[in-house]
Amino acid sequence: MLNYRHLYYFWVVTKEGGFARAAERLDMAVQTISAQVRELEKSLGHQLLKPAGRGVALTDAGEAAFARAEEIFPIGQLIPDEVHEAASGKVARLAVGLSDGISKLAAHALLEPVLATPSLRLVCHEGEFEQLLSELALHHLDLVLAGQPAPRKPDLRVTSERLVDSPVAWYGAASLVRKADVAQFPQSLNRLPVLLPTGHSALRLSLDRWFEAQGLRPRIVGEFEDSALLAVFASRGLGVFPVSLLGASDDGLMRGLVRLGECGDVREEIHAICSRRGRHHPLVQQVIAASRA
Repeated sequence: MLNYRHLYYFWVVTKEGGFARAAERLDMAVQTISAQVRELEKSLGHQLLKPAGRGVALTDAGEAAFARAEEIFPIGQLIPDEVHEAASGKVARLAVGLSDGISKLAAHALLEPVLATPSLRLVCHEGEFEQLLSELALHHLDLVLAGQPAPRKPDLRVTSERLVDSPVAWYGAASLVRKADVAQFPQSLNRLPVLLPTGHSALRLSLDRWFEAQGLRPRIVGEFEDSALLAVFASRGLGVFPVSLLGASDDGLMRGLVRLGECGDVREEIHAICSRRGRHHPLVQQVIAASRA
């Protein structure tokens, strides 16, 4: 087993740049700290530190160990406060995973019913679908919002429910979208600069099929993973962009944008995926209940 106390001393020595300054910070004898770091090197089988002037420098092995220590100890320093908050019942924590490619505008609209919760601590992680499912299975997340349902695997032990099946419409800055563009939609997309979600988005695949069916060859001037960024750049007049009508309900990010037209059969889906434990989280239940309503 790795001795984390030894690792901590090594981390402090590296942060302080030498044993003397680490000893001063920890109020310990230099010899004691030096002995603990040697024990760590002995247990790992590699030298981690080497002399450098009046201080020390990391070896290649030390770089690897320090990188992990940089992740471990800053997180560990949060534990006392988080334990106290949890014990006092003052914090309502909700950890949500947002799958790559889903509309962040729509995700914000789905989470809005819980945003006024007293002492809410909302933690949002964005990542690939499979990675987020793994985090959910390990109970690091309470809820995953994704553009697809969870795969049917008995060992996965998660459930999913479709929360959104929303039509998609095009919006742009008023200075860019004219009455003629609205009247001649969707053919006007061939004349306007177009902003799109990136290719890994399920919505992008549906849009590409729609373009082909409509005989459109739009001039794409930007591609974004985040729909909120799409809205920001569109509001600055860079181009027109597609967004689900649920996402378009976010007045804050849609300010200054006008509707160009609707995308026919193109729709955006968002699914809520929960573990069995997450399903009983009161804030998760509130998000799902609000979407049903």
